[in-house]
Amino acid sequence: MADKLQFSDFLNNVDIFYRDFVIDLDNYLSENKAKIKIQLAKNGYVASYSHPKDKKVMFNYVFRKSGIIMRIYADNLNKYIDVIENLPEKVLKKALGAGDCKRLIDPTKCSSRCQMGYDFTIGGERYKKCRFNCFMIPLNDENIPHLRQIIEREMTVRSN
Repeated sequence: MADKLQFSDFLNNVDIFYRDFVIDLDNYLSENKAKIKIQLAKNGYVASYSHPKDKKVMFNYVFRKSGIIMRIYADNLNKYIDVIENLPEKVLKKALGAGDCKRLIDPTKCSSRCQMGYDFTIGGERYKKCRFNCFMIPLNDENIPHLRQIIEREMTVRSN
């Protein structure tokens, strides 16, 4: 039986420039009773954080050739749309250009087990985006403050 993967296993693969952010966010989430699950995937470790109340994953770190990315499941984004609107232009453009949620457009076109994507309005335009690729945000100096803000707001909304 293989040993259970530890946070340190994952952390050792995080770029040294972003380790402080990852550790700080882990501390915040641990203090708020979020659960972490670490697994090995094709491109490296995946660290997923679940909210203690609803047990649903809020985000996970995934490794890509380009670096580490946070895949955020912003289930309550309409309650903090101001944060989403203020994402760096490149990140927001990528999110708004992500694939549409097939199930929101036509429920017969996607698995009934799919939790559905996001239905939101930015700049007067309505978007229906897939939850699995809408908020795939790279860890970098420009994005980190926004990532933290999204996670804190999602954590708060799910706690209420």
